[in-house]
Amino acid sequence: MTMTIEPLTPAIGAIVSGVDLAQPLTDEAFATLAEALLDRQVLFLRDQVLTEVQHRDFAARLGPLHIHPIYPRSADVPEIMLLDTALNDLRDNALWHSDVSFLERPSLGAVLLARTIPPLGGDTLWASAAAAYDALPATLQAYLATLSATHDIAKSFPADRFDADTLAAAKRNNPPVVHPVIRTHPATGRKVIFVSEGFTTGIVGMEPTMADPLLAMLYTHFTRPEFTVRWKWRAGDVAIWDNRSTQHYATYDYGAAHRVMNRATIMGDRPV
Repeated sequence: MTMTIEPLTPAIGAIVSGVDLAQPLTDEAFATLAEALLDRQVLFLRDQVLTEVQHRDFAARLGPLHIHPIYPRSADVPEIMLLDTALNDLRDNALWHSDVSFLERPSLGAVLLARTIPPLGGDTLWASAAAAYDALPATLQAYLATLSATHDIAKSFPADRFDADTLAAAKRNNPPVVHPVIRTHPATGRKVIFVSEGFTTGIVGMEPTMADPLLAMLYTHFTRPEFTVRWKWRAGDVAIWDNRSTQHYATYDYGAAHRVMNRATIMGDRPV
């Protein structure tokens, strides 16, 4: 089949057809997919049947893979993170965030496979950090470019919902880090907003009484509908996204229904 790429909104998202991720992609097909990812920031593929090894191997073509310090992982393929409501509390994904921005070198992107989907609910939304930045007034863009922010793993993983020893080790091994509020995407050169309610705890050198309203304004601006796309999952769907230029929000509106997603997270570079 011929690969087709259908944009979903002006700012972000596309459906990719004619690709079977269980089969090795040619260099040409992979390059086309990678280019589409840079352009559309999140890609969706339907009806994918992947083993954990196939999932890992495809994601590894995009870069080295991360092993999460808190969430459960596959026993056989540790690079595959298990987002399973039977194993862990997924309420912590129901806020806007860019994955593992608490690292010195945050994630380049991720490949998420839907295995078990609730009969209703459980959609995921993505927002374009690049489109949100472009819509800011030039004077505010210039001011934000002078600021840095602190990102902390502790903000998104409260002690009352995670194993105490695991959480303590994760905090010890991942102390707070500082990243620019506005980063430059290393592949596209676009400026993007790089703070999120998931992991950002403050602005360096600014008192909370000043920093908190500024951050709240950016969070509200970032998630305006015109910068976002919402995906209704089916089992076998795959989403591939660029964590450097997006944030996402996994809705937690399905109650006690079972939801299972497998994620491979690709490591990135230091934000500048």
